[in-house]
Amino acid sequence: MKLFLHRIASPIGVILLVTDSQHRVRALDFEDYEPRMRSLLATHYGHYDLQPATEPSSAEPALQRYFAGELDALKDIEVATNGTDFQHRVWAALRQIPPARMTTYGKLALQLGEHNGAARAVGSANATNPIAIIVPCHRVVGADGKLTGFAGGLERKAWLLGHERAEAGDPETLRLPGF
Repeated sequence: MKLFLHRIASPIGVILLVTDSQHRVRALDFEDYEPRMRSLLATHYGHYDLQPATEPSSAEPALQRYFAGELDALKDIEVATNGTDFQHRVWAALRQIPPARMTTYGKLALQLGEHNGAARAVGSANATNPIAIIVPCHRVVGADGKLTGFAGGLERKAWLLGHERAEAGDPETLRLPGF
């Protein structure tokens, strides 16, 4: 599989955006987590050929608009990734969480029709999400409301949630215990 690597500056570090020949996003991670991203690509696709992109991604302007405060800018970006049926269900549900809103792993499991004990399975699917920010795994928190488990680091998760809260203009939209 031939993939293309774009490097995009952002307020929270250089973003690594991976697209395919059809311009669909296959991965989004941060430069300091490149080994993790490459490992996820290998997990999802086996052998892949990752080449530097020679032209900008169509997702780049949407990412820039998101960071500039247009929180809905990412909703129409086309993504594609391999995964189990359950992972795909979780990732699709993540894209339905509105900007500046949070849910818990348990609530997401119940929303998917799973029992409350499936929170760990949802957390595992969340952890293997190869497309951060666009598939907004940062909007899922622990049952106690604390920030947990963001592959880009909890500081970035707090920044993303704070950014969305500030841009939504409603200080009550998000509550960030401990941050």
